[in-house]
Amino acid sequence: MNDQPIQNFYDDEIAICFGCGRHNTKGLHVQTFWDGDKGVCHFTPQPEHTAFPNVVYGGILASVIDCHSIGTAVAAMYQREGRAPSTSPEITCVTGNLNVTYHKPTPMGITLVLHATPYEVTDRKALLRCVVLADGIETVSAEVVAVRVKARSGVTLGE
Repeated sequence: MNDQPIQNFYDDEIAICFGCGRHNTKGLHVQTFWDGDKGVCHFTPQPEHTAFPNVVYGGILASVIDCHSIGTAVAAMYQREGRAPSTSPEITCVTGNLNVTYHKPTPMGITLVLHATPYEVTDRKALLRCVVLADGIETVSAEVVAVRVKARSGVTLGE
């Protein structure tokens, strides 16, 4: 497993995401560690992430899944190209589709483990399955489509 999360290699200009941006002081700071086959993330929900007493808010879980899956897709694309995450050109992905299924309430007070596994990776996209485990029990799963984009192309509405 890599000793640094893939998010550490994101350019400073784009490392501002609420979910995974290291420069977002109010963000979730999702970190994805790539082991060559899947991405692994550990996330400990904070009291402000509560939906009901002792239950994690589903929107926070979707956000963590989203950023972790995108980080996994980026790592898998670098691997597919046979290069390290610190090399140019930079690989950046955005979410094309996020389909989340909540199987059981996810408890507060424990560190959650997420596994994101790509099952198809091309030059332009990656398809992944992500699971959230609470004490080894799958509480949430998701299918994610990650789409490769230019890192700093910006977004203009109406185009």
